[in-house]
Amino acid sequence: MCSYFFLHRLKGKKKLRLGFRLDFFFLKICSSMDSGMLAANASPYDRLVQALALIPISYYLFAGLFIFLAFLYTFLEIHFLHDLLTLFRGYPVTLTYNSSSHLCQSLLSNCNILRGRYSVTPWLSGPHLQTVFLSVFGRAPPVTYRRHLFLTSDGGTIALDWLTYSDVTEGRSRVIDDSAAIKRDKTPIMIVIPGLTSDSSSAYAKHLAFNMARNGWNVVVSNHRGLGGVSLTSDCFYNAGYTEDLRKLIDHIHCEYPEAPLFAVGASIGANILVKYLGEDGTNTPLVGAAAICSPWDLLICDRFINRKPVQKMYDRALTVGLKGYAQLHQSILSRLADWEGITKSRSVRDFDKHATRILGKFETVDTFYRRSSSVNHVSNVSVPLLCISALDDPLCTREAIPWDECRVNENIILATTPRGGHLAFYEGITASSLWWVRAVDEFFGVLRTSPLIKERQKKQGCSVAKPLQSSIDEGPYLDVMEDRLVTAMGNEASDASPENYLSNEHRVDSKQDEDINSDAENSGDSTAKLYPKKHTMQQAEQDVKKLIVLVQGHIDKLSRRSRQSIWLLAYIAIITTWPFVDSFLLSFLKRRFKNFIPASLLKNRSM
Repeated sequence: MCSYFFLHRLKGKKKLRLGFRLDFFFLKICSSMDSGMLAANASPYDRLVQALALIPISYYLFAGLFIFLAFLYTFLEIHFLHDLLTLFRGYPVTLTYNSSSHLCQSLLSNCNILRGRYSVTPWLSGPHLQTVFLSVFGRAPPVTYRRHLFLTSDGGTIALDWLTYSDVTEGRSRVIDDSAAIKRDKTPIMIVIPGLTSDSSSAYAKHLAFNMARNGWNVVVSNHRGLGGVSLTSDCFYNAGYTEDLRKLIDHIHCEYPEAPLFAVGASIGANILVKYLGEDGTNTPLVGAAAICSPWDLLICDRFINRKPVQKMYDRALTVGLKGYAQLHQSILSRLADWEGITKSRSVRDFDKHATRILGKFETVDTFYRRSSSVNHVSNVSVPLLCISALDDPLCTREAIPWDECRVNENIILATTPRGGHLAFYEGITASSLWWVRAVDEFFGVLRTSPLIKERQKKQGCSVAKPLQSSIDEGPYLDVMEDRLVTAMGNEASDASPENYLSNEHRVDSKQDEDINSDAENSGDSTAKLYPKKHTMQQAEQDVKKLIVLVQGHIDKLSRRSRQSIWLLAYIAIITTWPFVDSFLLSFLKRRFKNFIPASLLKNRSM
């Protein structure tokens, strides 16, 4: 109406244009008044939704991407920003060892890598990135092994993959023979024990073998039973605590190359087996030095750890898939000896150990298997120089299981830990073409070779171990290829080097020694002993036994009397410290009991 009031004085086109403008203006005012009235009656949530609807969709996409990246950064434990802020200076290596050990101090004084810093590959700044990259890509150098088959006393077959300096530099393999020149070879030999379901084809094993062989070492990778493309030829399986195969293998190589210093490197489960073997044998091992990389140390703690968080459970499932694949290769034997239905339904490593490893190893429970197989129980008995390398962010072997105090007490152990590294990875450089721990082991063994310790050890060691059963290499009558493309060792005739023959020989030697001792005793006796040697010997033995029994009985009586007195004294101390008011009542009774045990002056002072 107002528009018509103003328009009645205008004429023509001006009147028409101005009329349209006024109508639009008044309509806008009315609509704003209506929306204001609606907004006044709307709830705060409706107003928030209306405000969010005004934000462009691209902003939401950018915010979602940022939240997702932040979640991945935290979930995968990436530390790229920290490395960037520190200008990629790397992380210091923490060394734990016995400060009073001259051996550790002399070795570390020449190990610049261990006393330096570890710089992570920038685009692998995370334990999960490093571990997965090692398993999937690896970046391993090209390696061509020479395979030997080692037959154990129980009929099992172990594949030994050798790599020498000529294999790496010249690309040709030297044929191993039994000549005297090879027997006198002084080239150091390094034995590699892979991890769970791993073999010589693993990326970290190739990195280590190639680097050491290029520096003049002879490297042999000992594949576990049933791995490396070799079928099982006995009912014996390997596990995380089975050290007998490693023991026989080391003794065999030491006898074959008595003048070559022996070293060993264990990775993951292989490190647990190696440390356990070193603790069991102590000073009786032919090894000069050893290295344990990313050892689980305590299997029970690691079992709890990999079932704690979602990301660890992913590793647990991945390891279970590998174990089930291993079982599938040897179904004909495992289905007969273990719970095959339980193996196929296993969803974790613990399930597999329950239905397979526990039964094959004759353990009561899975926890019993973990406790008895853990190398942490044998760290204190290690008697050879041992380098242990672990990453504190290892997604499989937790830092909670590292035996810090045990390593600090032992004078032969050097424990090197880094804040980063993942599991067996420790990639370094922009291209991630090398592993830090491989260089550290190479330097450590190189320093150990030149130390006077190696000469002292080789003087004390001798080839006193009996030669194991036949171990043939690429001999046609002992090899066969099965339908599943696995290599198996065919049966051969028993040789004179069997354990039974060694036992019988030892028995004959002991019998001969006993006869010599008896003959000496007869010659030194009187005339009665010469006439009746057997009767005289029997009488003398009976008299010695009677004297020994009387002596032992007397000591036992003394100990029992002293134990009874000690028990009364402990009971007295416990009662008077708990209830002091009972002291006066028991004093007269205890005076009679301890009359001969406690001095009279002490009881007199006590009564006063």
